[in-house]
Amino acid sequence: MRTSSPWLLLGTVGALSSAAALNAGAAEDTSRWQCKLCPFEQGVSGSVEVGAGNVSDRSARFGDTSGLQRKGAYLAVGGSIHYHGDDGLHGSLTAADLGLDTRSLSLNGGIEGRLGVRLAYDELPRHFSDGAATPFLGVGGDVLTLPPGFASATTAEMPLASTLQAVGVGYKRSRLDLGATWLASGDFSLRVGARHMVRDGTQRTSGAFFVTAAQLVAPLDQSTDELEATVIYSGRQFQASLGYQASTFRNAQSALTWSNPYTLGALTAERGQLALAPDNQFHQLQATLAYQFSPQVRASADIASGRMTQDASFLASTLNTGLAVPGLPASSLQGRVDTLNASVRLTAAVSDKLRLNATLSRDERDNQTPTATYQTVSTDMFLGPLRTNRPYSFTQDRVKLNADYRGPGSLKLVVGAEHHTLERSQQEVSLTRETTAFARASAQPVENFTLALKLAHGQRDPSAYAPLAWVDPAENPLLRKYSMAKRVRQTTGVRADFALSETFSFGLDFDYADDNYPLSTIGLSDARTIGIGADISWAISEQTQLLLFARGDQIRSRQTGSQAFGVPDWWALNRDATSVFGLSLRHAVIKDRLDIGADLTASHSRSEIELDTAAASPPFPNGRTRLDRFKLFATYRLNEVISLTGSFWHERYDSRDWSLDGVLPATIPNVLTLGEQPARYKIDVVSLVMRYRF
Repeated sequence: MRTSSPWLLLGTVGALSSAAALNAGAAEDTSRWQCKLCPFEQGVSGSVEVGAGNVSDRSARFGDTSGLQRKGAYLAVGGSIHYHGDDGLHGSLTAADLGLDTRSLSLNGGIEGRLGVRLAYDELPRHFSDGAATPFLGVGGDVLTLPPGFASATTAEMPLASTLQAVGVGYKRSRLDLGATWLASGDFSLRVGARHMVRDGTQRTSGAFFVTAAQLVAPLDQSTDELEATVIYSGRQFQASLGYQASTFRNAQSALTWSNPYTLGALTAERGQLALAPDNQFHQLQATLAYQFSPQVRASADIASGRMTQDASFLASTLNTGLAVPGLPASSLQGRVDTLNASVRLTAAVSDKLRLNATLSRDERDNQTPTATYQTVSTDMFLGPLRTNRPYSFTQDRVKLNADYRGPGSLKLVVGAEHHTLERSQQEVSLTRETTAFARASAQPVENFTLALKLAHGQRDPSAYAPLAWVDPAENPLLRKYSMAKRVRQTTGVRADFALSETFSFGLDFDYADDNYPLSTIGLSDARTIGIGADISWAISEQTQLLLFARGDQIRSRQTGSQAFGVPDWWALNRDATSVFGLSLRHAVIKDRLDIGADLTASHSRSEIELDTAAASPPFPNGRTRLDRFKLFATYRLNEVISLTGSFWHERYDSRDWSLDGVLPATIPNVLTLGEQPARYKIDVVSLVMRYRF
């Protein structure tokens, strides 16, 4: 809840009082004056929107987060109502998309400068699949079964023609927010908030038995409850806050059990079981301090101490009663991770032109989960090696220094450096140090031209790389994981803006980044990103405005590998390219009566993978995605309180993905898939909405 500052209100009242005093002697009729810049309209005001629309076709991807996944008509209902009283009492109720799965409702109110309350509810639909199909029965629950006599040696022998059924993969996220802010007398205030969030639906997963596998649809029935309370002190020189946060995650489904669709003779396991996300909690205390030593010097600090816990009961090691599996060493993980996040900042204005900033921060993750040795079971069919869980912890320290200089004329310059130190446990590299130096400059050499430049150079140096002894199978000793390997990074950015007239301007920008991993014999060896963009803003007339933009980016990376567990014997080159073009046009056909507009966006992406191996093999097919979107709309004001808005929305989406194209449930002999294909659609949406203002 945002409330007006008492100083802002006092200043506004003072300004109005001064203006009234200057004109006290004038004999003007003020009865019809209107304050168009006043912050609040007194009394009750609002609007109601009612209309309808139509979607030309169904598409899960088009409806993902938009709520327009179904073909046919829908209601467009929304509106708002506001109240402001002379005594500072205020309130507002806002509703949007009540006829769709993206509906939202919010209520805000309180007393200006003293109390604010809020209540909000919203929904967000997620749709991930068009055309998914499965022979499993009980989708949406925690037990998946198969029709009698279904199990077969390969997918080609399964009776899929008579058993496949279409399934939707996705969920609805609903969220309820509550909160209040109380501005107590003096410099103290209190802020409290609570949130309840639910995700209900299905999600993709998969399970395996030895050399066979199946894609599955798992249930999603999760809730998260969050609580926050903060006490704030805001003095003239000293500010502080103390708060508490809590988050509790609950999963109504702890496991998914499914029947084995394959027959493997004596090796057959009839059922498998997968653990789903476990219940867990997070609690944190946090505090902030800030002190203004002088008008030029300010210091601040914050610290947060938290604890994450997870003690959900273990599932059985396997459902295969034919395996003699030793008992589990504990009934639950008893997971516990303590966190610490702290920082100190100092800002000093050395002069009107030079400002210095320094920041020191530390982030700790201390994993206190007890270790235990477990008997592993491979795909519910074989006993594997004994393994011990390895709690991972880290400590990261950061130092950042920068100077902000306002030079002669329009010159603005920022230079600085950052140094990161990261200590890890239970990892191949125990310590990495990374230093980055950067500079940003901008200037206006001539009246209609502005140039901005940014440069950065960074180098990460790791300690000795030692493969972990307990990893099975063993890692290639020449491997270097990119997140821990030595890296040299260079980045450059340039932006130029041209104002050719008061009504026409355009800009150009260029970005370049290069990552090099000089000591990585096996793994990612280098990566490069290049991007260029342009934009135009043109006020063609007082009634017409045009915006254009275009951008292209290319990402190239190279990696090496070894099939022989030695020196590199294959290489891969990845190229990804994206381009986007946009246009936005606004035109007032009849001033204050009829406005029209159009938005056009076209974006394309392409992915290429080249392999160089000793054996002759066909290349990976290229992947690509294309999205074209066009929106046309018009608003006609019948009178001061009633207006009509009509819109037309056309969207076309096409994608190619070699991992999905043509892969049906029976395409792979030992993998029963959902048969999902890349999304492709052409959809038109039209709507007409009437808005009534009061």
